[in-house]
Amino acid sequence: MKLIATALPEVLIVEPIVFGDPRGFFLESWNRKTFASLGLELDFVQDNHSRSRKGVLRGLHYQLHQPQGKLVRVTHGAVFDVAVDLRRSSPHFGRWEGIELSAENQRMFWIPPGFAHGFLVLSETADFLYKTTEYYAPEHERCLLWNDPEIGICWPLDGEPALSAKDRVGTPLQTAEGYT
Repeated sequence: MKLIATALPEVLIVEPIVFGDPRGFFLESWNRKTFASLGLELDFVQDNHSRSRKGVLRGLHYQLHQPQGKLVRVTHGAVFDVAVDLRRSSPHFGRWEGIELSAENQRMFWIPPGFAHGFLVLSETADFLYKTTEYYAPEHERCLLWNDPEIGICWPLDGEPALSAKDRVGTPLQTAEGYT
């Protein structure tokens, strides 16, 4: 397993070791000992799986209380995945990092607690899997405005994204509840 730094020091790209042959491939997507040896002592409590169609944009979500760390990956299709730093005491507050995750590149993205998260589906459909360090708590969920010009995420859009009602009315960074 290999960790790749991003412009946001705590947000990491994870490249698993892939063993392939003419029959297919095998990779280890999670191993507590391996991640700990890389400096990531993580305790996951929930696994989630979503399927979305091309043009769907989900996010930018976070939980104000019970903040979730997320290890995310795509097993079918491709997405543009984004993390936004919402820690007001961070020198990176309001900055974002985005990468393409796909079944083909088999990369994972580690998004620690204190960050908002979202993704845009680039392929016809995408299966998105993520492990979380805290349970989902809808009463604590918040939504950051996906197209806030102050954040300036360069979404690779081809037209208008398909958004949920809550994602359409996300809160701008300046008035969003964040972390200390």
